[in-house]
Amino acid sequence: MSEANQTSEQQTTMYDWIGGEEGVRKLVNRFYDIMDSDEEAKTIRAMHKDDLTNIRDGLFEYLSGWLGGPPLYVAKHGSPCITKQHKPFKIDQQASNAWMHCMQQAMKDVDIDEKYRDMLTPAFQRICDTLMNHH
Repeated sequence: MSEANQTSEQQTTMYDWIGGEEGVRKLVNRFYDIMDSDEEAKTIRAMHKDDLTNIRDGLFEYLSGWLGGPPLYVAKHGSPCITKQHKPFKIDQQASNAWMHCMQQAMKDVDIDEKYRDMLTPAFQRICDTLMNHH
């Protein structure tokens, strides 16, 4: 089988569909830019350090593997226990909604196709529901 065929057959993950490494990086950067500037996101912005550099990298690495691309996070830190990492913070429905608001806006802003946004939104929502710890 020629090299070209192999590549096209592998282009089937959400990671590829939204633009691979560059697409995921753009999404994450836009997400944190929105969180940094949007009134609706004030509560969740306050849970983060002033400098968002590390967390941008962390989410990028996590989403890379989560979307079916290279498992960068696992390679660097071992298996992610995102529930444990979020335990110290009060994550309620309002925090979950704020996070979803930023992510949905970010997906639009970086021009992720609507059909992929429709697939990703419930998946991101499931992560938020899992992390909620103050009902």
